[in-house]
Amino acid sequence: MNESETANREAVLAYLEGARDALQGAEYNLAGGFYGIAVNRAYYAFFYAATALLLTLDISRSKHAGVMAAFRECFVKPGTFSLQDSRAYGEAFELRNVADYEMMTNVDQAQAKAAVDSAAGFVERCAAHLAAKGYL
Repeated sequence: MNESETANREAVLAYLEGARDALQGAEYNLAGGFYGIAVNRAYYAFFYAATALLLTLDISRSKHAGVMAAFRECFVKPGTFSLQDSRAYGEAFELRNVADYEMMTNVDQAQAKAAVDSAAGFVERCAAHLAAKGYL
């Protein structure tokens, strides 16, 4: 394995670890009643896990929408990940925007729980994919 491949592998693992950390933060904040923060962390679990997947293809994007679009193009369109994963990622993105930027709108417990549950499943499927590809 050359230096570039080693650095890429390390980045994949760092992003997956970031996804797992974000998911733990989401679960902690959900349990504590901090629903907006739980949604934020759930979204970042999606974002970091999708970034890890893209790095396996040597793809990086600088914007959140770019990561989502590349994930959909490279992993959903060919059928590696489901349309439901794509929808859940998009819903988490939209809900995170509400939670973070629309101060007059509150995220409720049910919305936060759905986002956290979706993120947990997504991170698990990403980890399984990465393991199957030899990254874990």
